[in-house]
Amino acid sequence: MNADTDMTTLMAARVRDAAQAGTPLRIRGGGSKDFYGQALAGDVLDMAAHAGVISYEPSELVVTVRGGTPLAELEALLAGQGQCLPFEPPHFGPNATVGGMVASGLSGPARASSGAVRDYLLGVVLLNGKGESLTFGGQVMKNVAGYDVSRLMAGTLGTLGVLLEVSLKVLPVAPAEATLECRLPQQQALYLLNRWGGQPLPLNASCWVHDDSTAPGQDFLFVRLRGAVAAVEAACPRMMADVQAAGGQAARMDQAQAGADWNACREQTLPFFARPPALDACLWRLSVPQTTPALDLPYAQLIEWHGGLRWLWAPASAAAQLRRLAAQAGGHATVFRRAAQTPAELPVFAPLSPVQSRIEQALRKEFDPAGVFNPGRMSMDR
Repeated sequence: MNADTDMTTLMAARVRDAAQAGTPLRIRGGGSKDFYGQALAGDVLDMAAHAGVISYEPSELVVTVRGGTPLAELEALLAGQGQCLPFEPPHFGPNATVGGMVASGLSGPARASSGAVRDYLLGVVLLNGKGESLTFGGQVMKNVAGYDVSRLMAGTLGTLGVLLEVSLKVLPVAPAEATLECRLPQQQALYLLNRWGGQPLPLNASCWVHDDSTAPGQDFLFVRLRGAVAAVEAACPRMMADVQAAGGQAARMDQAQAGADWNACREQTLPFFARPPALDACLWRLSVPQTTPALDLPYAQLIEWHGGLRWLWAPASAAAQLRRLAAQAGGHATVFRRAAQTPAELPVFAPLSPVQSRIEQALRKEFDPAGVFNPGRMSMDR
């Protein structure tokens, strides 16, 4: 029996013992996303030692790794072959793992153009709540009968099982990249983003923010282009002309500075994220259709994903207002980072509809009948 098999056997035994005793388990990789979710409860099931690359076929654009593999290690391996994870998963700390990446389901600035974590999941091996090792999907993109269970694991925060192995599709790094810095108010920026989104442009990422560090404060729209060299070079002057026609100013950024800024956006180390405006302010994440106009709110915002992701700092008391506005637009609002004094009873995630709730409960019963995995992480009913 090799070390990997032995570790899996030990974890399976621990899960079975926990299920029999009714003892909750908290699945943990690097702990970089412990802040995310409703609550942390249970004895820690540490996945950090269950790490390593199982297989990597650069020519096939497929990699399979264990759940505890450091995300930085995987990205360095891919970079060595000129490849990447196109959805740019945030780390939020040096100990982020691949299992945590999948469990959180979070994607970075390129999400709107390149897809989400789930879109690159080919297969998983997981332990269910009975301590059984289950395999879903594989290492190729193909049509299969039945449900795509592997993608179901993205964003479930470890409530359905322990991710032992993950197979991912990867892509080559784009041959060309450019970032435009534009000065535009929010509504005009949203208009242009929607206009550009309907055109054959290599639009990859966007970020609008009001910068109060300048006097007077300035509205900035940053747009990243990625793709073929000819496509990027042709798009830059065209889009800069659109900005000027809308009454704004535009310039091409230094690539080194732009790269650092986009990474700061991904990791939430920009000044907007680093300085809560008040002690009771929570960081809210509003997911809405890209065509949603500027929201009538008294809170400063940072907008990503071509208008589809709106970040803002607001107190817990604004929950009803924010969730109502998001729902009216066809989206939802999440408490991404809680203030220290946020009431524990405030739901982090938008309440599910009765139908969604029944589906969720049925899935949990099927995968984790004893309810031992990460109780209370997704909602307050466990």
